[in-house]
Amino acid sequence: MKITSNLLAAFLGATVGTAPFAALSEEVPKNGGTLTYVIPADAPPSFDGHRETTFATIHSAAPFYSVLIRVDPNNPSSNDFVCDLCTAMPQPTDDGKTYTFKIRNGVKFHDGSPLTAADVAASWDEIIHPPKGILSPRESWYQMVDTVTAPDPTTVVFHLKFATTAFLPALANPFTFIYQKAVLDKDPRWYEKNILGSGPFKFDGYEIGQSIKGVRNPDYYLRGLPHLDGFTAIYADKQAVRVDALRADRAAIEFRGFPPSVRDELINALGDKITVQTSDWNCGSFIEPNHKKKPFDDARVRRALTLAIDRWHGAPQLAKIANVHTVGGIVFPGSPLAADKEELEDLAGFWPDIEKSRAEAKRLLKEAGAEGLSFELLNRNIDQPYKYNATWVIDEWSRIGLHVTQRVVPTGPWFDAMRNGNFDVVLAGNCQDVVNPVLDVQRYLPNYAANYGQFEDPPELALYDKMLHETDFTKQRALMRDFEKYVLDTQTHEIFLLWWYRIVPYRSYVKGWKISPSHYLNQDLATIWLDK
Repeated sequence: MKITSNLLAAFLGATVGTAPFAALSEEVPKNGGTLTYVIPADAPPSFDGHRETTFATIHSAAPFYSVLIRVDPNNPSSNDFVCDLCTAMPQPTDDGKTYTFKIRNGVKFHDGSPLTAADVAASWDEIIHPPKGILSPRESWYQMVDTVTAPDPTTVVFHLKFATTAFLPALANPFTFIYQKAVLDKDPRWYEKNILGSGPFKFDGYEIGQSIKGVRNPDYYLRGLPHLDGFTAIYADKQAVRVDALRADRAAIEFRGFPPSVRDELINALGDKITVQTSDWNCGSFIEPNHKKKPFDDARVRRALTLAIDRWHGAPQLAKIANVHTVGGIVFPGSPLAADKEELEDLAGFWPDIEKSRAEAKRLLKEAGAEGLSFELLNRNIDQPYKYNATWVIDEWSRIGLHVTQRVVPTGPWFDAMRNGNFDVVLAGNCQDVVNPVLDVQRYLPNYAANYGQFEDPPELALYDKMLHETDFTKQRALMRDFEKYVLDTQTHEIFLLWWYRIVPYRSYVKGWKISPSHYLNQDLATIWLDK
């Protein structure tokens, strides 16, 4: 079956376009001013988008860099893809296995040197085929890519091993900064501590743990952008500090998101000086049982844990106090590949009759010899939504006679305990950027790097591989239902809880920014302007 960009878009509920960025509103943007925003972290681990996975790197460094393609800032909630460095979205050839991109002429790095196809190819090659000793956490996303070549200064060609609908949205990943080939050739780790891009803003200073600054790039290739003279991003890991900054107008926005209580507090205090945007969030919470710890090696016990949880009634109550909102399976709600309500209700843990569900949970525990089981839930020392989710599920489990305590630790020890298998069950999360379900569900695979459940399951891998290779939407969706049923019900390798909800209150004079389903997307600040 031949795959075209339009056909790929149909599979994903997306469209592709060639226009750079049209106006985000009917208002005429004003040029000038400096945007001050807060980043909810003490500092990024490094500035290198190719090696990092945290929003702290994106919120710090994205304004300095260009990417090949990106989610359209006009409509970042819909997986509409537009060119950044390319001139037009390509029509794939060779039965969907070859993508040829033409690169804009006249693009310059901030040191004045020209950016060519060789820089694009070298950057992508480092991501897809990292040199020895270089970390590329998204390498598995590009297992379909064979080679990336630059046959001339304005052409980049991706040759795939097999056609897949997952490739194009993976290409729009916001961490895929385009670096200078000469720098990568000399030192592939240089970008961890240094910044040299071709994006809308040029680097203007960094104070460790304090702030990072950028100034307008006068040579930016998208005419009329950016609107801002510059930006200052302030690091503040404490929520109270960030809220006070918005209240006092020392900062205009925090892009990650706040809980409902902060939204209400700011609106009550500032009225129409605050604007709020909300979105379902491509972040989901789940419980991961340690399959090497008895009795969690028994699928009956794991299945009982999910059957005890009343998601349909729990979600609206939790949404009042926590940044969770939507009941769903392992596929982002609203995606064409996501289960509808009827399909969800067929899965263990999502049955509409909670009494029937809990009766089955008790039966399974008795059958497995695990009645009245006592165990410990490992959790991360973060309120939203980790502690709220844990309090909720512990109470739900008590309703089938389980006795659960909670071990709350800082992020570092939390990761260490998961990596070392030092837990019974753990509350974890799966946060992704561009909605790309076929790749997003890799988190639940036995060969995934973060398989903290420590299980092996060849049939699951075979099912996933078949889904990854399938290019017919109807067949792929059916395979996703089979995969979801297997992971959440038949084997209950994971116990999915709820999808997060992104709430971003900000100063009303900030214009030209639209919320997306991910706090990683739409963060280069090029379209933002200040109405003051």
